[in-house]
Amino acid sequence: MTLNAAQRLIEYGQSAWYDNISRDILFSGELKRLITHCGVRGLTSNPTIFDNALKKGSAYDGQIASLRARKPSVDELFEELALQDIAAAADLLLGVYKESEGVDGFVSIEVSPLLARDAKATVDAARKLFDRLARPNIMIKIPGTPEGLPAIKSALEQGINVNVTLLFSAGNYTQVAKTYCEALRTRLNNGEPISGIRSVASFFVSRVDSTVDSELEKIVKKNGNSAESKLAQSLIGKFGIANCKLAYKEYQSIFLGSQFADLKKAGAKVQRPLWASTSTKNPNYRDVLYVEELIGPDTVNTLPQNTLEAFIDHGVLAETLTKNTGEAELTAAQLTELGLNLEELMKRLQDDGVEKFADSFRALTKTLESKIA
Repeated sequence: MTLNAAQRLIEYGQSAWYDNISRDILFSGELKRLITHCGVRGLTSNPTIFDNALKKGSAYDGQIASLRARKPSVDELFEELALQDIAAAADLLLGVYKESEGVDGFVSIEVSPLLARDAKATVDAARKLFDRLARPNIMIKIPGTPEGLPAIKSALEQGINVNVTLLFSAGNYTQVAKTYCEALRTRLNNGEPISGIRSVASFFVSRVDSTVDSELEKIVKKNGNSAESKLAQSLIGKFGIANCKLAYKEYQSIFLGSQFADLKKAGAKVQRPLWASTSTKNPNYRDVLYVEELIGPDTVNTLPQNTLEAFIDHGVLAETLTKNTGEAELTAAQLTELGLNLEELMKRLQDDGVEKFADSFRALTKTLESKIA
């Protein structure tokens, strides 16, 4: 059987994960088809995805009706619904988990975004979700915010697999990677095993281009036909990919060098970079841009349905992530020369991301309230 482009990503060291979940795809056989025939090796979820699933059709109505007699809070109801979906997806992906020796086959569930600024509450929620699901191929999503870093460290030290989310800058990524190493080293010093712990660092792509492109368009509009305007025009659509390449360079420095050597010798596995938000927001960009340009070893790309289908249909395979890193550095330098404060823009994106996830959770709460009523 000829393998499609998404299935062949693994030949380049990259895993395709599916950025969607719903009860319909779980119990209709669709997720099983995606795993078997479309190269899907993992799955991620978030409040927006759950809210969309709840609004479409009546797949959840039976369970909601059966739970209503217990008079659960909205949070408790969401937890019951989400855990059933996550558990079912994890069971479907368990074969991938075993076949890959624990590299793939993971399903991610997010702690409540409303806890994003409370490290202790985040760890408590992560512990509860991980224990209730009681499966080896579960990851708990925790944002890589300043408040999230100690929560991430504590969760990893407790043996919880963590998907660190909402990363936008190479500097923040480096903090997360070092936090992972510190947590494993703490376990090692305490005589606890580290070989079974897995983590990914989710680095967002298309949102970066949307924000930076907006700033560049302002410069173009303001400066007419000047050299500055022409430079800004030439950089539109460049930083999202360049940013990932700069982060991946940090990954190579930390995990392929001396900083991780002792942990690797003790059985630790690397924390893989995961490319998130990889559907193109700009219709002028190739619809598989953020897949084709970010293929490289020890990485994950989370694909929504339309991007997965597009890549299977016309995606081009080549190791691109490790190429043209000098050009990526030049892009960042030129943007700085134009007056863009990249660290500040990336920090704003992370703050906005936390708020957007919180807004999605609030919207999900309203949907559940209407379902209960």
